[in-house]
Amino acid sequence: MAKVTNAFDTYTATSDREQLSNVIYNISPQTTPFMSAIGKNSIKNVVFDWQTEVLPTVDMTGELEGFRLDGATSASTATSRVSNVAMISSRDATVTGSQQASDPAGKKSEMAHQLAIMAKALKRDMESALCQKGAKTTGAAGVARVTGGFESWITSNVSRGTGGAGAGAGAAPTDAAAGNMRALTEPLLKTVLQSCFENGGEPSMAICGPANKQVISGFTGRSSARQMIGANTVEASVSIYASDFGELKIVPSNFSRERSLLLVDPDFAKVSYLRDFKTVDIATVGDAMTKMIVVEYGLEMSNQAAHGIVADLSS
Repeated sequence: MAKVTNAFDTYTATSDREQLSNVIYNISPQTTPFMSAIGKNSIKNVVFDWQTEVLPTVDMTGELEGFRLDGATSASTATSRVSNVAMISSRDATVTGSQQASDPAGKKSEMAHQLAIMAKALKRDMESALCQKGAKTTGAAGVARVTGGFESWITSNVSRGTGGAGAGAGAAPTDAAAGNMRALTEPLLKTVLQSCFENGGEPSMAICGPANKQVISGFTGRSSARQMIGANTVEASVSIYASDFGELKIVPSNFSRERSLLLVDPDFAKVSYLRDFKTVDIATVGDAMTKMIVVEYGLEMSNQAAHGIVADLSS
């Protein structure tokens, strides 16, 4: 169809106002399941300690009627002292005076918007540090402190590939070579859950990467499930794994390592804050302002035997 002669069009116009939406779309992953599930407490030093203990070995020997103790008293049970260190994490934002004075679409204040972004980024940094394998590092004048992450503590309830090893106590585990990584299977998970039970642990949460979340949804036990769903719905997901030793909530994470399935009892882990989140004004240099968000924190692994790990998994 021909165009109307001399019709003024948008290609010729020079004064049409810009159309910019007031909605800003951001789908970057920002869920922090480990940090959100565990507890929180305050500490007063960069090195912080806690204690663990175990009950004496079971004794099924009976006693005589009217028995007396003749010096053979039971040994006392001492506690074990465990420590970790607090690390510092920060993010900052810098905005020029001109931009702060401007009227950006979708934002009341450019600095407020940038700080909101950095706060979310900082939480992702913390989640990764807390649930991965970072080694406890006490630091020095020129060396940053690092808190020992979840994977660096687990020794009691583990399944590792050939060559994989973990010393615990905040030391980074040794990963199996790529050729010794295994596919996640239900028997691997069951073995670690049984070990947790035998050691008194009751994990209620399994944190895994997205690939292994789909592997769990394909476990054979799923094939015999029966439930009412809509005629146009395919149910292929497992969100709760009911084991012989309790139920596990299956939680996918973008910030734990894909090669590790973490079995977590949230009652026996805490984020310990020396300094909670704080916004700090940095001295202005020239025509720009800088603000920083800083936090100082560490992982208290209250008792590592409450948790478990299936490590060295392929993705």
